[in-house]
Amino acid sequence: MGTDSFWFLTEEICRLRRQNAQDFQLNDTDTDTSPRSKSRNAPAGTSPFQVLAEALPQEKFADPEWTAKGERRASVPMTGLETLWFNTGTLCNLACVNCYIESSPTNDALLYISRAHVTRFLDEIEADQIGTTEIGYTGGEPFMNPEFVAILTDTLERGFDALVLSNAMKPMRRHEAALLDLKERFGDKLTIRVSLDHYTKDAHEAERGPRSWEPGTSGLKWLSDKGFSIAVAGRMLPSETMDDARAGYGALFAEMGICVDAADPMRMVLFPEMDEAKDIAEITTECWGILNQNPADIMCATSRMVVHRKGEGAPRVAACTLIPYDDGFDMGATLAEASRDVSLNHPHCARFCVLGGASCSA
Repeated sequence: MGTDSFWFLTEEICRLRRQNAQDFQLNDTDTDTSPRSKSRNAPAGTSPFQVLAEALPQEKFADPEWTAKGERRASVPMTGLETLWFNTGTLCNLACVNCYIESSPTNDALLYISRAHVTRFLDEIEADQIGTTEIGYTGGEPFMNPEFVAILTDTLERGFDALVLSNAMKPMRRHEAALLDLKERFGDKLTIRVSLDHYTKDAHEAERGPRSWEPGTSGLKWLSDKGFSIAVAGRMLPSETMDDARAGYGALFAEMGICVDAADPMRMVLFPEMDEAKDIAEITTECWGILNQNPADIMCATSRMVVHRKGEGAPRVAACTLIPYDDGFDMGATLAEASRDVSLNHPHCARFCVLGGASCSA
């Protein structure tokens, strides 16, 4: 190798290291690499978005068949795999106070999903004529995954709708040209849902950290100005009503010129808060009638998520986007294996899906 080539490579390595440090917003002293750890640059204090409840009794959600009261636990049969999610990896440029999946610049408990692994599952959908129409990507921050743009391109080229959950910050902005090309080729087949935790800077940054508001809203504004199909995922403070939150987001979007209808629940998604350590009712088979709900309307009736856990040789299929680490929600190595019923044996099943009426899909 010549001297000029050596110095070029040295400078390029240094440039990439500087870029990664900027993306991660890491401190020079942050060397924590333990799995599922929360980054040291997480905002100080408690999250402004809290579940106001007592601690969860230990006897609850302990048995997949029976509740703590001895009643038959509800389960959800799969009616059809409409949406297949892929977790692109838990690494993220942010470390939020209350991230349900514990994403951060240091948490690689879920590895970057590879293009080859995604292809295997998309092949299974086509070979078995499963009928899936939507492929969702969540993280971490999907655009941190070095193969993600290629993965997203493959997804759209195969005719699927694609839903990407992103914070719209630096990792996404580095791929503006590629995203514009995908929009030109596939139009509204691609939707990017941007996480904006609140319509006020103070509440948003109390959860996501200082200097997260301007980059996030700027990325959302860029997507809107360029005509992408976009949605926003937000949250409500304990003191707020749904109407309060929608009005607040609506005022923000009008002020910034962002083309999102805050009154449309598909475009402005307000998720219920989750805290698996806080008490919540267990869902029994009798609850369907009491609540006038149909198990076919619950998220796990129509979706699964592929995850690649650290230490495992290949990805596996989880029942739910919200519960990637629990062995009780590991459904198998293939989509065929993962089509069995899901026991609602986790606080998120009750708080988010059944009582909260929420779904991660579009």
